[in-house]
Amino acid sequence: MSEQLKQQQHQARQQRLKAQVDAAVARANIEKGLLLVLTGNGKGKSTAGFGTVARAVGHGLTAAVVQFIKGSWDCGERNLLQQHGVEFAVMATGFTWDTQDRAGDIAAAELVWQEAERFLADDSIDLVLLDELTYMLTFHYLPLERIERALLNRPAKQHVVITGRACHRRLIELADTVSEVQVVKHAFDAGVKAQRGLDW
Repeated sequence: MSEQLKQQQHQARQQRLKAQVDAAVARANIEKGLLLVLTGNGKGKSTAGFGTVARAVGHGLTAAVVQFIKGSWDCGERNLLQQHGVEFAVMATGFTWDTQDRAGDIAAAELVWQEAERFLADDSIDLVLLDELTYMLTFHYLPLERIERALLNRPAKQHVVITGRACHRRLIELADTVSEVQVVKHAFDAGVKAQRGLDW
């Protein structure tokens, strides 16, 4: 087959693909605040959530972040985004296997969720990241009904990103977009420690 024929076939395929993409773009004419869920057992859910915050801020939108599970240790994303006006609320208790204090963790979850509710009621905030919220339901630290109410009653144009493993099926039902991150390999399983600037 000649190079010219290959080029013609390639161009014909790409033209068909472009027509399909253009038609799909033309059909997508709804504008609203979206609920995104990033779940699964793989690495990268929080990273993707923070990437969405960075993208929003880069376009001049306002954003707020609520970090569940996280401890008081240094956080590269927080270091950067706070410089650009992103407000953070951090549970700051660390991992549950470290605290081993259910009552204390529930109290901390309640306090940080109050901040989340404030963000989710504020129509001046374009995007809210609820980082690792899923664990609050898995561990029964927060009631599903309260989370659902805040999400459903948020400003119509406000976007929300929820991250964490084992997302509750009701949040998946409510979401506009759900992505599942699966692990293929993880350096930690080979004895490599979490590293500054890459893992945290």
